[in-house]
Parts: sequence; C-alpha cells; structure tokens
Amino acid sequence: MKLSKKRKLKLKKFYFHPITVFLFLSLIVVLLSALLEKLGFQSTYQLVNENINDLETTMVSVESLLNFDGMKYIISNWATNFVSFAPLASLLISLIGISVCEATGFLEAFSKKYLRKLNKPKLTFIILFLGILSSLINDVGYAILIPLAAIIYGVLKRNPLLGIITAFCGVAFGYGVSVFIGSMEVSLIPYTTSAAHLIDETAHISLSSNLFIIIFSMFALAIFGTIAIEKFIAPKLSAYKEEKNFSKTQELDIIDIEEFEQRKIEKEKNQKRGLRFALVTGFIVVALFIYMLIPNLPQSGLLLDMKQETYLNQIFGDSAYFQDGFTFMMSVLFLCVGLAYGIGAKSVKNDKDIVEKATSNFEKIGSIILLMFVASQFIAIFKKTEIGTVIAGNLANLVQSLNFTGIPLIILVIVVIAVSNLFLTSPTIKWQIFSPVVVPLLMQSNVSPQFAQFIMRASDSMTNGITPLLAAFTIYLGYMNIYNKEKSKPITITKSIKLIMPYFLVSLTVWLVIIFGWYLLGLPIGPNVYPTI
Repeated sequence: MKLSKKRKLKLKKFYFHPITVFLFLSLIVVLLSALLEKLGFQSTYQLVNENINDLETTMVSVESLLNFDGMKYIISNWATNFVSFAPLASLLISLIGISVCEATGFLEAFSKKYLRKLNKPKLTFIILFLGILSSLINDVGYAILIPLAAIIYGVLKRNPLLGIITAFCGVAFGYGVSVFIGSMEVSLIPYTTSAAHLIDETAHISLSSNLFIIIFSMFALAIFGTIAIEKFIAPKLSAYKEEKNFSKTQELDIIDIEEFEQRKIEKEKNQKRGLRFALVTGFIVVALFIYMLIPNLPQSGLLLDMKQETYLNQIFGDSAYFQDGFTFMMSVLFLCVGLAYGIGAKSVKNDKDIVEKATSNFEKIGSIILLMFVASQFIAIFKKTEIGTVIAGNLANLVQSLNFTGIPLIILVIVVIAVSNLFLTSPTIKWQIFSPVVVPLLMQSNVSPQFAQFIMRASDSMTNGITPLLAAFTIYLGYMNIYNKEKSKPITITKSIKLIMPYFLVSLTVWLVIIFGWYLLGLPIGPNVYPTI
C-alpha cells in the first residue's frame, strides 16, 4: 500500500512539456486519420458557385497519413511546414523592434512615466482594448502585444504571466471586432453576399453593415474582460518577485550619497530628453506610414495594392502591402523610437552596445522556436488529414437537417460554428462552408444576412483561445513558459487553457447577451441595417 501511494505521488509530480505533448498529438492524429479513413469518415456539403449563382456539391474525406504517401508527405514537408508557419516570422520580426526598445531603456522609462500612474484595472482594460483592436489586421496582435505586455507588466511590478494572459485573451476572444472596418469584412462579405443571393438576388452586404454592433462588442468585451481578469485570474497568479541584483547593491554602498543623488538627477534628465526624442521620432514615422496609405499624392500609396478597385481592398485585400507588411512596419516604428530614446537618454554607447543588449531577448525564445517547430508539424498534419473540414461539413449538414427556426436556429448556428472552430480555425474557410446553409436558413426565419455574418464572427471568437490548433496559441504558450518561475513544472496546454477559463466564460456570456439582446430589441447593427429583414 505504501509503495502504491509513493508511485501515485511521483505521477502527480510529473509534467509533460508542451513540446512533448505536441509530438504525442501529431502521432495520435496520424493514427486517427488511418482509423477514420477505414471507417469512411467523410462529408458532402454544398458551396456557392458564383458563376451560376447556385449550389454545387463538394465531397471531402479524411486522408490517412499512416501509409507510404502520408509518411512521404510528413518527411518531405517538415521544413516547409516550419518556415511557412506564420507566427514564427511575425514573432521574430516584431522582436527586432521590441528588443531595441527594451535594450535602450525606452519601455522601462515609458512605462514608469505614463503607465505606472494607472491603476490595475485601467492597465488591464488598455491591454485588452489594444488586443481586440489589433484583430483589425489579422493575427499581428499575438506577435506584438504578448511580448510587450510581458515586459511592461514586469517593469510595473505585476506578474508578467498576467500580462501575457491579458494580451492573448484580448486578441483571441475579441477576434474580428474593432472600432474600424477591417480585414474581416473583406474576407467574409463575398461569401455572405453569394449565400444571400440564393434567396434574394438584390441583397447587398455593405462594408459597414456590422459597424455599430462590433464597436459595442469591443467595449463590452474590454470592460467585462477586465473584471474577469482582475477578479478571477489575477488572484490565482503569484505576486511579482523582482530578482535582486546584489552586485548593484554592493556598488551603491561605496558610492557617496551626494554623488548618487547627482547621478539620479542626471539620469532623470536624460530620460526626459530621451522620451522627447522618442515621441518626435514616433510621430514622424507614423506620419510617413499614413502618407503611404493616401492615394494620388506625390510618391504616396506605397502600402496600397492599386490593382484593387475599392480603397478597403487596397488596404486589407489578400495581396495588400499594408496588411502583409504591418508587423514589419510596427517593428520599424519600435526600432526608430528605441534608437531615438537611446540617443537622447545616452543609454547606449554605440551600435555594438545596442546589438549586444538587444540580442538578449532572442536568447530567451529558443524554447518557443522549438515549440513552434513541433506545433507547426502537428497543425500541418491535422490540416492534411482534412478532419477539421469533414467535421465542419457534417455540422453544416446538421444545421440544414434539423429544420429549426428563429431563436433555436440562432442557438444551433452559434453552437456548431463555435465547435467547428476548435478543429478549423480559419474564419474564411468556415464561412465558405457554413454560409450557403446558415445565411439562407436565417433569411427564411426573417434574420438578415448581415446579422448572420455577425453571428459567425461572434461564434468564431467564442472558442478561438481554447484550441491548440490556433497557430498563434504557440506564442501564448511559449511566453507563459519563458516567464514561468517553476521550470520543473512547465505550463502545459491544459493548464494554459485552464488559466484563461474565467475570461472564456465571461466573454462567452457577453457574446450571447449581445447576440440575443440585439436580436430581441431590434437595434441597428450598422447604418440602416437591422437584425431582421
């Protein structure tokens, strides 16, 4: 009996690292694909053919990777899977600018001067708000805001893990809503329009059709999300403990007090000058970027895809330079601001000093790169099997077969899209599958196609942060382990999801209240657009 108890205790103390878990998951998916192919797991669903304005049948089956061709795919594509893994490039590019800002002391000086005055809920609200706003341009918020939040929270003597959680929750669970019209409209509207034309050929889905409701959603998520983080998540995390530098303490003992005060005054003076330099430089860089977005001016329009007809497509289209290069632009902004601060504050001696200090940030992310390598293989393998697409197709067929109407239909649509998002994270691909079913059925229940599109956005965001198949989940998980003090107990996939459960439940409630509140009250969701037809 004693021996068995000891074994149980040992098992409780053992933790699989997320890298190991992703390896196991990859193996499980390969085995599962073989089993599901043997069982004939497939889906036949309908897509809209825009040329004939009618539906055409598409069939997709699970593809086994436990065979010669499957093994050949895994072996021959490992490099491509890793190199093309979007979060990898975004993170490395963003860290160039962020590292310089940290190395020159800009982030510390800025945080202490402007952010320290804020109370804890206000800081949380700002990070959440910026996270939700960042989804205006795809997934850039994960790569930029998560590292920034970790550094800022550390400077302000709050647990960096809380900053990472706040930034991730803001981006993931508020994905697709903003105070502006963004990339989500460009991606979803063509499918919404095509599906609506199956019922009404005159239906028009404008770019601003969801504007009012997404603005409200953004503020609601940020406000109630702040409550969730401060009341339920922050208390679970340990208080911030600053690592003491004893060498500096000993140095202070031998310095004359008057000399120390003089150095402190000089340092504060340099910091103020550095912040002024940084502010002016930042304003100039941002002004240049804005100028590049204005068409028909001398040497302007550099960031626009002039082949597109509408201005929004020129900014957020599939080949838009602004959208594709936004992470690089932000890195350039941080780089210029950081250098300007370093020159003004005299915090760096020369270029070699900057490089040496900035590279220390890259030394921390070795584990994230390894995590991304393994996760990229897992996600690529899962996509190749088509399991996610088959699940989404079958759920779309389920919606069509149940013949629900009104509120029960809306509830069903929310559930199936939220569940399918766990396996198929691309909102565009999901909407391509669901819109030919969901939009006509809702229109026949007197629900407008514009509101159907919003239901899709909300349902997609509900479960965005709790699926390891979300590529950017690796940035969140990787940074959680970088700042985890207990290295013998790595933060697992399960624990990282468990930590954000309070936010998930609160945001889920907020989304449901917004959807049904707007529907029952009949409030406009955009200019001259309502939930009902």
